Amino acid sequence: MHADSSIRPVRADELALLPAVEAAADALFGPFDRGAFPGPGSPEEFGAALVVLVAGEPPVGLCRIDAVRDGAHLEQLSVDPGHGRRGIGRALLRAGIGWAEARRYPELTLTTYRDVPWNGPFYASEGFVEVGWADDWLVAHGLAPEEPVMARYGTRIVMARPLRTP
Repeated sequence: MHADSSIRPVRADELALLPAVEAAADALFGPFDRGAFPGPGSPEEFGAALVVLVAGEPPVGLCRIDAVRDGAHLEQLSVDPGHGRRGIGRALLRAGIGWAEARRYPELTLTTYRDVPWNGPFYASEGFVEVGWADDWLVAHGLAPEEPVMARYGTRIVMARPLRTP
């Protein structure tokens, strides 16, 4: 599968496949050897998202956007490593940005690792800028702070990308 493959909304019958895609992507953190990540999202959590866009059939990558107050928040961007390095993640991210723009959200936010190359630097290459510490932002928006294990892999930040609205 290549990046030019179609990105589409997930079908209800595919929701049960998405936790495995997320878990496979999280395995990229294995070489850091700093403890297990929290488990992947459940089919019910994926189903409750504002939108989940997928690549492939069956899905090999996903972009999950949740509502945070009145905003759009990129909760998860995952690509199975067996399909990595082909532009699928970037295509999914751009599709998610386009989805949020079409619905007139003023920005798209996300939490990520500042210094992990496929995290902070990747998002910065797509116009996201750092706006603060992850836990501070989450609590200010009425959400629980992240699980402590998340900090084992580096500094957690919030990034935002202003969106053009049609």
